[in-house]
Amino acid sequence: MAPEGRPAVLPALASALARELVRRVEEDHRATAEAYGSPTPAARNRIARCREDNAEALRTIVGRHSWPAADLVGTPASTAALMILLHAPDLDFQLACRDLIAQAVADGRCPAPHHAYIADHCAVEQGRPQFYGTRVDPATLRPYPVRRPGTLDERRRDVGLAPLDVQMRALRPGG
Repeated sequence: MAPEGRPAVLPALASALARELVRRVEEDHRATAEAYGSPTPAARNRIARCREDNAEALRTIVGRHSWPAADLVGTPASTAALMILLHAPDLDFQLACRDLIAQAVADGRCPAPHHAYIADHCAVEQGRPQFYGTRVDPATLRPYPVRRPGTLDERRRDVGLAPLDVQMRALRPGG
């Protein structure tokens, strides 16, 4: 067992997991780009199938090795795992991983913004106000409701995120 009570992973396996996570996110990006170029039902189905397959692969990784935190697979692959999780079609899986990510952040094994993104995602999906303002309604380009908006930028700063107005300017055309 690894020091944190997690199963030990050989460096070659960690490297293979990292490559697989990044490959899967790149595949999702390609499918999404193709669907934007040709928004057909078949293209939308390819995205959905890709995201379901990616979520199943991540579920297997998490089941065998716990959350693929940056200390195991590196920050780019851990970020790729987060992207896969955010697109996963299973809220229960997202909630379970949110808690694993929170622990990895607390242990210094994962970047703090990872928890902010999945915590907000889960809150919005549950119809609750988000904590960090990372989720934006695509129809209005405004953040979904935020808990205690008066202290939002302080919470964002605490996890390494820019103030909300900076995020919102970046989302606007010409931002």
